[in-house]
Amino acid sequence: MSITRVFVALLLILLSACTGAGSKKFIVNGKITGRTASKIYLEEVPMATMQRVLVDSVTPDQDGSFKLQAKAEEETVYNVRVEKQDYPAASLINDEATVSLSLFYNPANLDFPDRYDVTGSPLSKSLQAYMLGFNKKLEQVFVLGKQLDSLRQTPAVLQAIIAEAESKRSLLIQGVRQTTDSTLNANTNPAFSMLVLGYYQSMAGNPTVGLPGYSMEEVKSLVKRLSDKNPTHKGLEAISIMMAAQPKAPQGLVGQTAPEFSLPDPNGKLISLSSFRGRYVLVDFWASWCKPCRMENPTVVEAYARFKNRNFTVLGVSLDQPDGKDDWMNAVMKDRLAWTQVSDLQYWNSPVVPLYNIQGIPYNVLVDPNGKVVAESLRGEQLAATLEQVLPK
Repeated sequence: MSITRVFVALLLILLSACTGAGSKKFIVNGKITGRTASKIYLEEVPMATMQRVLVDSVTPDQDGSFKLQAKAEEETVYNVRVEKQDYPAASLINDEATVSLSLFYNPANLDFPDRYDVTGSPLSKSLQAYMLGFNKKLEQVFVLGKQLDSLRQTPAVLQAIIAEAESKRSLLIQGVRQTTDSTLNANTNPAFSMLVLGYYQSMAGNPTVGLPGYSMEEVKSLVKRLSDKNPTHKGLEAISIMMAAQPKAPQGLVGQTAPEFSLPDPNGKLISLSSFRGRYVLVDFWASWCKPCRMENPTVVEAYARFKNRNFTVLGVSLDQPDGKDDWMNAVMKDRLAWTQVSDLQYWNSPVVPLYNIQGIPYNVLVDPNGKVVAESLRGEQLAATLEQVLPK
């Protein structure tokens, strides 16, 4: 089990420990400018996994004003979502009982706010600053990566120029990690620290980015430091107990027969994994609400287009929620997923979760024509590289 998947499981425990009928009220006084909205939602959710839990929804007044509220026993993370957009408009922490939030939209782009302002919550401001800085540096990492790919494919380019570009990208990656280290070391709030760590780890698990992830020992050290500063925090206590009892990592499914399952497609027709016998099939576990999954989808789309004529296909298995069929279908169309899609819309209660020991998504297994798993957790460049090696010419 990878450190990223173990961390996802730990963060889920934090969520379950922090939700419920608490006695403390959290209020968000907001205003939306630049667009209309029929509904605005408040979700309690750990950023690393995007496992959202709806706690309130309202229709804004004519001037865009709205008020959201929730009950929470401990400080945790909340997302404010406009309509049913794929990504939240803002993320907040309830370090204060009441916060003010202003969302500013540019009419030319109604999918994301042009910016947002939050007052009354110092941790929410710090979280906003970290995420803006992280995303800006990550964008630079992607740009440098594309430049490097172009340089490497140009025969006339000197090796010294490539080495200089590689060094620049490496320094930028190190800077992202150092900034995250400093942010974590400067804060002792459990919700803030675990969200920052989860946000970083979700991208560190993507091989196309190259961020060095936090090891299990580093995660344990952080949890212990937070627990020492917050000895009564129930979520941290639950995480500490689980980490202490964490068994040795399983060896995975490679070499085994892929567990059989049958799930309905969007029209209700049952599709079984065994119906793909005779072909290589990538069983891709994802969900419309999962940001890392949506970021990985273009890689799967590219692989499908490149290898579909080499006895290869994809089977998408969504872990969307019971009321999430529209979200699922919209994501399929928006991301141009042209292969077979199935889901029982049971979220983490789907029987495929324990069947494949899924502790985080995106996750996939590559199954050969005889039904054997030949690879798993293929992401980024590793997916195409593995398919090129395994598939018949």
